[in-house]
Amino acid sequence: MRPPNPLLLLLLLLSAAPGGSAYGFRNCIQSPSDPGLFRCVQRFLESAAGAVDDLPPAATALNLSHNILRRLPPAAFARLPLLRTLDLSHNRLADVAPGAFAGLGALAALDLSHNRLVGIAEGAFAGLANLSSLRLDRNPLASVATGALLPLANLLRLSLRAGRLPALGPVASAVRNLPRLRLLDLCGNNLSALGPGPPLPPSLLALRLCNNSLAELTGGTPGLLPPALRALDLSYNNISDAAPFARLCLRNLSRLRLAGNPLEVLRLLEVSDVRPRSLDFSGLRLEPDKVGEVCRRLAGPRLRLLRLRRNGIGTLPAGALAACPPIGTLDLSGNRLRRLGCIGGLLGPAQQRELAGLVAEHNLLRRLPSCQDAPTLRRLHNVSLRFNRILVVGPRAFADAPRLRLLRLDVNGLARLDREALRGLRELRELRLDNNLLTDLYPGSFADLGRLRTLNLRNNRVAVLFPGAFAGLARLQTLDLGGNNLRHLAAAALQGLGGLRRLYLDRNRLQEVSAEAFRPVQASLGVLDLRANALRYISQRPRQRPPFRHLRRLYDLKLQAQQPYGLRIIPHRFFQGLTSLRSLFLAQNWLLAVPADAFDDLAQLQYLTLADSSGGMGDLPAGVFKNLSRLRSLDLENAGLRSLGPEVFGNLSRLERLRLAKNELRTLDRSLDGRLPALRYLDLRKCPLSCACGNAWLPGWLDRSAVQVVYLYNYSCGGGGGGGPPAYLHSFDTRVCFLDVGLYLFAGTAPAVLLLLALPLLYHRAYWRLRYHFYLLRAWANGRWRREERRYAYDSFVSYNSADEGWVLGELVPELERGSLRLCLHHRDFSPGRAIIDNIVDSIYNSRKTICVVSRSYLRSEWCSLEIQLASYRLFDELRDVLVLVFLEAIPDAELSAYHRMRRVLLKRTYLRWPPEPQARRLFWAKLKRALRSGYAEGEEEEEEEEEEEEEEEGCGEDDPLP
Repeated sequence: MRPPNPLLLLLLLLSAAPGGSAYGFRNCIQSPSDPGLFRCVQRFLESAAGAVDDLPPAATALNLSHNILRRLPPAAFARLPLLRTLDLSHNRLADVAPGAFAGLGALAALDLSHNRLVGIAEGAFAGLANLSSLRLDRNPLASVATGALLPLANLLRLSLRAGRLPALGPVASAVRNLPRLRLLDLCGNNLSALGPGPPLPPSLLALRLCNNSLAELTGGTPGLLPPALRALDLSYNNISDAAPFARLCLRNLSRLRLAGNPLEVLRLLEVSDVRPRSLDFSGLRLEPDKVGEVCRRLAGPRLRLLRLRRNGIGTLPAGALAACPPIGTLDLSGNRLRRLGCIGGLLGPAQQRELAGLVAEHNLLRRLPSCQDAPTLRRLHNVSLRFNRILVVGPRAFADAPRLRLLRLDVNGLARLDREALRGLRELRELRLDNNLLTDLYPGSFADLGRLRTLNLRNNRVAVLFPGAFAGLARLQTLDLGGNNLRHLAAAALQGLGGLRRLYLDRNRLQEVSAEAFRPVQASLGVLDLRANALRYISQRPRQRPPFRHLRRLYDLKLQAQQPYGLRIIPHRFFQGLTSLRSLFLAQNWLLAVPADAFDDLAQLQYLTLADSSGGMGDLPAGVFKNLSRLRSLDLENAGLRSLGPEVFGNLSRLERLRLAKNELRTLDRSLDGRLPALRYLDLRKCPLSCACGNAWLPGWLDRSAVQVVYLYNYSCGGGGGGGPPAYLHSFDTRVCFLDVGLYLFAGTAPAVLLLLALPLLYHRAYWRLRYHFYLLRAWANGRWRREERRYAYDSFVSYNSADEGWVLGELVPELERGSLRLCLHHRDFSPGRAIIDNIVDSIYNSRKTICVVSRSYLRSEWCSLEIQLASYRLFDELRDVLVLVFLEAIPDAELSAYHRMRRVLLKRTYLRWPPEPQARRLFWAKLKRALRSGYAEGEEEEEEEEEEEEEEEGCGEDDPLP
C-alpha cells in the first residue's frame, strides 16, 4: 500500500480541531515536531478507547506503551485508518480479540512485546495486510494458531523472542504462508527440536534460534531450512554433537553462529556442508594450536572479517595467523590475551599488507610496547583496544600503523600517557582516551596529531591543563574533557585549538570561567558544555568581565545543574557577546534568580530552558524575554513560578512551544492571548489552575486559538456545589465574573475589617476619650428622654475641685441652703457603689442648674473638665440657662485658651466672680440666688438692666462676658 501524502496528512490534522480552536487530548500528547505522532505513555489506561476516542483520524503513529491494557476488543483502533506505527508494549494484554486491528489497513509496524499473551488466536491480526514488522517478544507465548498469521501477507520481520514455544514445527506451520518473511526471531524460547513440521517460508533470510534447548538438533529434516537462508543463529543451545548438522543444508549460509556450544569446530567443518568462511568462530572453544588449522581451512582470497571472539585464547605466538588468507578486519575481542605485542608479528607478509582493522576489546592486556621496529601496516586504519587493563602505553606504541585514523584506548586503567606514545600518527582523526586514570597531559603529547578531529578525555582525573598540552591540534574540532577534576581554566589552557568547534567541560569542578580562557577558540567554538560544575554567583555585578564575550560563533551553551545549589544568580550582562547563540540550557539550577536584562544580548536564541529551578525563582521580572523575538521553544517546567505578569512574555512573536508544567500558577495572564501569536504547544500539567474570574478569558481564547494544550480536557478546578460534577477549566461558567460582585463584597466587608483593625489601636491610644464620648452620648439620650420633665430633685449641682472644698462648704453651701435651695454635692448626695460617671450624669440632669466653681485647680482636674463638658452639652442641646460659672480667682484669657470647651461656654454665657472685697459679697450672693431661681425663658435684657442697677448701688466688680 502506498503511504499517504505528508501534506494531506498535515491538512487532515489541522482540520481535526474544529473552528481552529485550541485542542488537547485526555490521555495523549501530539508531538510538536511530528503532527501525526501521538504518545499516550504511562497514563494508567485500562482500555484502548481511553486514548483513541478523541484522537484525530489522521494520526499516523500511536504509542500506548507502559499502560495497563488487559484486552483489545474488536475494532479497537478503527477510528485511526491512517495509522502506520502502533506500540502496545509493556502492558498487561492477555487477550487480543479477533478483528482487534480491523480498519488498520495502512499499519506497517506493530509492537506487542512485554505483555501477557499466552496464545495467538486466528483472526487476531485480520485486516493487517500491509504489516511489515511484528514484535511479540517477551510474552509467555506457548502457541500460535496455524491461521493466526495468515492475514499478514506483507510481513517482513517477526520476533517471538523470549517466549515459551516448545517446538519449531508449530511455528513453521503458522509462518509457512508468509510469502515475504525475511527475519524470524525465536531466541529465548523452549525449543527442543527443529521438527517435525513443514519447511519454513522460502523467502526467509535470517533465522535466530539462540538460547533454546536444541541440544541434539533432533527432528531436523533436509528441507526444513529454505535454500535462500543466509543467517542462522544457533548460539547458546548446548549443542555438543556435530553429526546432526550433516542432515541440514547449510551450504548457502553467509553466517552461522554457534557461540556457547561445546562443539568441536574442525569436526563440524568435516561433517557439514557449511563453508568455513560462513562460520562465525566466536564463542567456540579454540585452542591456540588449532588457530593455524582454522586459518588453513579459510584459505583463499582476501577475508573481509575474521572473528575469533570469546574463544578462550590466552596467548598468540608469533606468526600464529600467518597461514590465514589476507584479512580486512581481525576481531579478537572477549578472549584472555594478556599480551598482544605488535600485531604485525602475528601476521604473514600478505596479511600485513591487507589488514585494515584490529579489534581486541575485553581482554586482559596490561601494556602496549613500542613498535618502532615492527613491520609497518600501511593499511591499518582502525584499532580498538578498549575494555582492557592497559596501564602504560610505551613510546611509539603505534609506530607500525602510521596511517591510523581511529584509535580507541577507552575504558582501561591508563594512568600515564608517554610523551612519545602517539608519535608518528599524523593521519589520526579520532582518539578515545576516556574512562581511564590520566591525571596529567604533558605538553607535546599530541604534537604529531595534526589531522586529529576528535579527542575524548572524558572521565579521567585531569586536574590541570598545562600551557601547550594541546599544541599541534590546530584542526581539532571536538574536545571532550567532561568528568575530570578541573577547578580552573587558565588563560593558555586551550592554546593551539584554533579550529575547535565543540568543547565539553561538564562534570568538572570549575568555580569560575573567564573570557581570557576562551580567547584561543573564539573564532570557531560553536558548542560549549559547562553543566554540572560548581559555577556560582552571589552578586549581579561580577568581579570579572562577561566570560563569553569573545564567543561570537557559539550557538549551543549548557549551564544546567551547577553544584551544589546552582548558579544562584545570573549576573548583569552575563551573556554579552553571544550574538549567535541559538540554544541555552539553564535547567536544574536550584534557587536561580534571573535579572530583567539577563537575555538582552541573545537576539538569535531559539531554545531556552529554565526547567527544574523550583527552589525560589518565584516570579520572573517584567520584560525578561523582551529581546528574544526568534525564540521558538521555552521550557519553564517546575520552575517554582507563582505568576506570569503581562510583560514577562515580551516580544515572543515566534514562540511555538511553551512548557509551564509543575508550577504554582493559579491564573494565567491575558498576555497569552495577544503576545504569543505563533504558539502551537502549551503544557500546563500539574498547575493548580482555578476556575476563578482571573481565568475568565481562557475559555474564549481556547475557542479562538489553534494551540495544543496538553491534556486540556483533564484540567479540573473543584467540584460542583452539592456534590455535583467537577468544573473544568476549558468550559467553566464565567457569567458570574461579569457581575460586579467583587465591588459589593468589598464595600460590605472593608468597613468591618477596618473597624476591627482600628479598635485595638483606639483602645490603646484613646480609651478615656472614647469613654467620655460614650457617656456624652448617654447624656444626650437622657436629655432627650427628660426634655418634657419640669420637676427636679435639686435646684443645683455643684461642680468643684477638692482644692476649693473649703470655700464651697464654708461659704457657698451655708449661704444657699439658708435660702431654701437644694444643692447636690459629691460627698453627700452621690449614690454609693455606682460608677462616678453615672453619678455625675444623673446629678446634672436631676438638677435645675449646675454651678461650676472655677479655679486653676478646677481647670487642671479631669473629672471637673468632664462635669463642665456634660453640663455645657446640656446647655447647647436644651437651649436653656442651666449653667452658672463662678470664678474664685482672676484667670487671664491666655490661660483659658488652652481649655477650648470652657472658652466656648464663656462666649455664650455670663459669669460671676467672687469679689475679694467683703462689702461686695452681698451683691454676689444676690446675683447667684437670682440666677439659680430664674425661669427657663428669662430674657437677657432684664438680666442686664438688673446688673446695671446693682452695680450702681454697690459699686462692685462686673460680670462682663469674655470678649
